[in-house]
Amino acid sequence: MARPPLTLAALATAAVPGLEVRAVRALSRKSHGAFDAVLLRDTDDRLLVLRVPRSQGAESEQSADLVALRALTTGIRSRLPFDVPEFVGQAPVDGTRAVVTSYVPGAARTADELTEHDGIATSVGLALAAVHALPTGFIADAGLPSQTADESHDGVVDLIGRAADTGHLPAALLRRWEEATDDAALWRFRPTVVNGTLAADSLLVDGDAVTGLIGWSALAQGDPARDLNWLLTSRGDSAERALDAYFGARSGEADAHLPQRALLYGELELAKWLLHGVETHDEAVIADAVGLLDGLVESVHDRSSEPLSPETGPILTVGDVERMLDETPRGSRPRENGSNLLTDSYDFSELERREAGERDTAPFDATAPIPLDLSDWGDATPGAADPVASDPGDGQRDTDGDTDGDAGSDAATDAQARRNAASS
Repeated sequence: MARPPLTLAALATAAVPGLEVRAVRALSRKSHGAFDAVLLRDTDDRLLVLRVPRSQGAESEQSADLVALRALTTGIRSRLPFDVPEFVGQAPVDGTRAVVTSYVPGAARTADELTEHDGIATSVGLALAAVHALPTGFIADAGLPSQTADESHDGVVDLIGRAADTGHLPAALLRRWEEATDDAALWRFRPTVVNGTLAADSLLVDGDAVTGLIGWSALAQGDPARDLNWLLTSRGDSAERALDAYFGARSGEADAHLPQRALLYGELELAKWLLHGVETHDEAVIADAVGLLDGLVESVHDRSSEPLSPETGPILTVGDVERMLDETPRGSRPRENGSNLLTDSYDFSELERREAGERDTAPFDATAPIPLDLSDWGDATPGAADPVASDPGDGQRDTDGDTDGDAGSDAATDAQARRNAASS
């Protein structure tokens, strides 16, 4: 049962000594949410978020997120053209803990919306490049994971091997993926700082500017292709502009094969989904995964889109993947927080030419925080009635991976939520 907002507000005062809350409203509103969460306004008009995990998985994610937020020191944050949540306090509750962080203003958008015109697409590309350009030394100092290019390659080989061992992986896909891992050129890259679970709704925007990035539980040093996977799914008219801005900002540091690896990671989400079904002995999930893998085989044979490497042949387009996923009954997939499945086609020759291009010099136009109307907030004084959980919403991503807003935004994130359990 979800905890009432006023109960959570009381926890906030225990987590942050001296905190006086004057208004509160619910942030998490779906029964499948991983957290109970509220947005708080204190007597100094400071906005804070309190979250309490509702499962062991959510608690582990929260703990990892706290380690990452503490690793992102003031100096590191100063290199980013957007805001990151700051740890404010915590308090024990029911065998777990309530954690208070600063509120990062901005609205979550779909991948298509983030690439619908040049202004916002440029901001997105620069934001991603800024993460990957961070100095890697603080990752080791904080005890966070670090993977070399060889280790990233070996991890993919291991994943493919485990999927093959299930006996459900089509031979055509096994051959295709093994050819990609055998292509040495594909794995010559310099590891960077990566968010690790970055998706479209990780980015918060105001107007044409990225104002924040939330969800840092998988912060590490590794393959930057993992963070760009979602971008290659977008169908916005300015998707190429986002990639232009990214490669320009990296000033030649990004390898030309990064998009192909991103697409490979996307296809391998199907293998993760299969393994999830096998490991949990869920025959419905296994059948679902087998169907998706068979659909991928058909698309590989029928289409002539960009290859993962010169030897692998065409790949599955994002439209095909999303169609197959949307045709699968929703009830067959657990909803947990994690990464999404995405693949797409792209003209990689263009990216190779851009890699040598000059850095984009357009200034990053960060906007002021969005003011919030307190009229729909509940009074945080004792005895006040709880505010309704279904608030109008401001586009801030809910703690269950969804966003406050209308049914349209819910539908946009539903496909990702349905396959989150396949993430690793």
